[in-house]
Amino acid sequence: MLPGTANKLYKYLLNSRISMEVNQELIKKVASVARLKLTGNEMTRFVPQLKEILEYFSELSKVNTEGIKPSFHPIDLKNKLREDNPKLAISNKDALKNSTSNSDGYFKGPKAV
Repeated sequence: MLPGTANKLYKYLLNSRISMEVNQELIKKVASVARLKLTGNEMTRFVPQLKEILEYFSELSKVNTEGIKPSFHPIDLKNKLREDNPKLAISNKDALKNSTSNSDGYFKGPKAV
């Protein structure tokens, strides 16, 4: 399934394709929905491209997908983080030895209210 706005636009285009042919008026409507400013040359160029795209979607809509789970990634995503292996850390005494503002084993800082 497409993300929200793209899905709405796809449904609009499919419905528009059924009730009207793909022409510059449809391109103007799509550009308006997508908040695009297109020149006359761009609209003329996009008419055959949009026709071709809708034909592909029309072919895809004929495929039986019943019982098939939606897939948002072509490959499984895996966690790329390293293993969490504990290591020796600096001691509290060593961490505080160069600090001039410490008390009772903690760094001292200004009050935050």
